Amino acid sequence: MRPALRRLFLLAASTDTKAARTEEGFTAPCLHCRSTLAVRADGEALGNATLEHVVPVSWFGKRPATRLVAGLDGPDDARNLALACRRCNHDKGTGPDARGPADARAFEIVARLVATRLARFEPPPPATVEGPAAYEEGAMTNREPGRSPRRKT
Repeated sequence: MRPALRRLFLLAASTDTKAARTEEGFTAPCLHCRSTLAVRADGEALGNATLEHVVPVSWFGKRPATRLVAGLDGPDDARNLALACRRCNHDKGTGPDARGPADARAFEIVARLVATRLARFEPPPPATVEGPAAYEEGAMTNREPGRSPRRKT
């Protein structure tokens, strides 16, 4: 799995209030069906865990989706990322996501999922900015005012 994708998995898990930190990484419920999913500490998805873009990437830049994407810094914004099981993510992708934001029912479903994700959102820990290795190893120190984070030596 690409390092960038692993970072997104870690970002989704580390910003979900329903996720639990384990020795191996994280466990979290699927955004849709609440089945338990797991992500290793290096960001590798285990079992049926997939990365869910709550507002589909294809909806960004489309006028009917303007309200849904307002305040997001693009499709990979932490507030737009969640863990979903493979089945639920596929069903959403071939259903509401494929119908597009102009479809009232699809818009309603995605808006409800956005509300669910936002209710489960907490700002990311500072270490996730440096990527999974820093987060996994706890190599980041607390940020001092006016200074960027530094690695422990």
